[in-house]
Amino acid sequence: MNATLVAESLTTDADRTLLRDSLRALLAEHWSAERAPELAADPAAVAAINRKLGNQGLLALGGTDGFGGLREILLGMEELGRAACPAPMAAAVLANLTVVRGASPAADALLDAVQTGEARLCFALGAADGDVNAGVAVLRDGLLNGSVAFAEGAAGATHFIVAVSREAGGKDSQDGKPELALIDAGAAGLSVTPTPGLSVPPLSQLRFEGTPALLLETAWEGSDELNLISRLCLLARALGAANRGFELVLEHARQRTQFGQPIGRFQAVQHKLADCLIRLDGARLTMDNAATARDAGGAGWRYFASAALAYAGPALRQVSLETQHVFGAIGYAEEHEAPRHFRRTHGDLARQGGVQRARTELAHWLLNDGQPVPEYDLGQAGNAFRQEARAWIRDNWTSKRKPVQEALPAEKRGYDPEYARGLGEQGWNTLSWPKEYGGQARTPFEQLAFIEESQLAGAPNSRGGIQAHALMAYGTEQQKDEFLPRIARGEITFCLGYSEPEAGSDLVALKTSAVRDGDEWVINGQKLWTTGAEYADYMWLAARTDPDAKPKHAGISMFIVPMNTPGITVRPSMAMYGHTFCTEFLDNVRVPASALVGEVNQGWAILTSALATERIVMGGFVAAARAAFEQVVAELRAADRFDAVTADRIGALAAEIEVARQLLTRSVAMAEKGQVATWEAAMSKTFSGELMQRLGEAALDLLGTGATLSQGALGAITDGRLEHMLRHSIMIVVGGGTNEIQRTLIAQRGLNLPR
Repeated sequence: MNATLVAESLTTDADRTLLRDSLRALLAEHWSAERAPELAADPAAVAAINRKLGNQGLLALGGTDGFGGLREILLGMEELGRAACPAPMAAAVLANLTVVRGASPAADALLDAVQTGEARLCFALGAADGDVNAGVAVLRDGLLNGSVAFAEGAAGATHFIVAVSREAGGKDSQDGKPELALIDAGAAGLSVTPTPGLSVPPLSQLRFEGTPALLLETAWEGSDELNLISRLCLLARALGAANRGFELVLEHARQRTQFGQPIGRFQAVQHKLADCLIRLDGARLTMDNAATARDAGGAGWRYFASAALAYAGPALRQVSLETQHVFGAIGYAEEHEAPRHFRRTHGDLARQGGVQRARTELAHWLLNDGQPVPEYDLGQAGNAFRQEARAWIRDNWTSKRKPVQEALPAEKRGYDPEYARGLGEQGWNTLSWPKEYGGQARTPFEQLAFIEESQLAGAPNSRGGIQAHALMAYGTEQQKDEFLPRIARGEITFCLGYSEPEAGSDLVALKTSAVRDGDEWVINGQKLWTTGAEYADYMWLAARTDPDAKPKHAGISMFIVPMNTPGITVRPSMAMYGHTFCTEFLDNVRVPASALVGEVNQGWAILTSALATERIVMGGFVAAARAAFEQVVAELRAADRFDAVTADRIGALAAEIEVARQLLTRSVAMAEKGQVATWEAAMSKTFSGELMQRLGEAALDLLGTGATLSQGALGAITDGRLEHMLRHSIMIVVGGGTNEIQRTLIAQRGLNLPR
């Protein structure tokens, strides 16, 4: 890797993987984990690794002669955090981004020395830092006075760049806005005082007493963008540190034995570590999204950056805490690697205003500025289809069918047969179907666009998608000919016959039996918690066909059962979310042999593939959560509410909305590549459901009693939609396999912890 590469040369994930591997190998060779604390305390060792980073071209990132963009910058910072290496790469990047090359010989000489690693910068933001205690340095007639706190890398710095205010009346004064000044390390009147704490090496306070300083010509219009990129660099380094500590504790959990078994087999430890993985991935995905948006020139990148910072602050600190908890006393000694990552994570994430500043920025965007949550770039096809779907849904649902639905009692709302047939006429019940089956073969991102637009409008989606794809993969030609066209036209609906009194999340334990009798199957048993059974045309039924199979899941088969078959009794019950779910009793229900889907005892493969799809769909409820969140924001904006508590709560929720969107988008991107999301889909489902709960609870706190009132009640805020969402969230958390089951799946499949 060398500094002659241009920005266009790092355009793929493969390129970035090569960059990561190269940097990781360099650090492993020259910055050993065992000696990292000792090396960090030695300015000569820091200078040596800085030169090696310069030789690799890493210190030219952000410059006109460098390569890559913000994604590559954050990748480098993450690797430095992982290695507990305090090389001043962030300072070099900030100089490359801001100092104008060619403006002066001094500026050119500085950039040359910084990019080769010969110069080591301390970049202090001072009044532009974001921390109220960061201090102020004032420049008047070329001399600097004042003090600046929280300066990093000052002990071994050859040069300092400080954000300064120019005092009115000085010959170098125009308007007093913060600008950048260059100070040599040996300049008169400069004193450096270390301020030990969580950061290693320690931060320092800089004091200037008539210190000569050169005002630099800069390519930035203000401190906001510079500060935001600096904070993202700190976030990336903290992420690298937290993730390295997590890697260590995962290995520890696999090997450490207590009570006769690895501690990673204990459910409490598995669920703790599964939550850590969700937090780590949430922080990484939102950070990468912000960097990608900036590199692409996206207008919403600052919102995405604030969201990443607002979420990662508490999330990564919690990962570090949980890492220490799982290590126990083993990881508490300072000679262990874990404490240095704990220090780095906590130290970096508290700087430059920390999480509170990021949450306030999000709240300003939404409440004060009245800006919407930014849309994602779904690619040319996805973006175009989003606009097409939005217009069609507006004309066919919002203006036409929605008023009809809202006139119904709450318990009667939901599936709309006429709207489903309209989707069929448009061809949109088959968005994901291959063209050979009459589908539109839309990309996963086009499908995501349609799901999001439907949920934002509160429109029901098409039914039968799970069954259609299963029939394409496992069904007979007769089944395909009979059912696929009717599903496509929106003429029939299915309900899922999975759960039973003793088989909820543990579907392997199901007892409903199907026994072959000549040309028929005879089914007996009971199903629970079935949505839509009272109006469904068919049940997609899992039944046991081999009671002696080992393992037990090998004895399950899948059937299509008409709901009007003699022997089926449906008993509806009112669920908390305002609609019915049903119990079905199946007494000697006879169906033809042709009702079997796939082979006998192949049902588990069919069922699990459907469950993965169901989890992605349930994770997709994030668009509904986003719509409810925007309703809360609209109510607060109308009431002109912007106090510190409201801003903090709204900022936190806005950040979590972004995490939910990113977790879902990852599963969709995997589908785009032909990959199957298993534990990734479980992460999306887990986070989205619990976010809906938190959002519902927050609506009550922020909006008061009016948010507890139901549809039609006098004074009901948003006509009861918020209190309904809170009740509905319980189903999202429990349905499709409880979130506890999802955490076990994440731990065992995503983290390879022992079963």
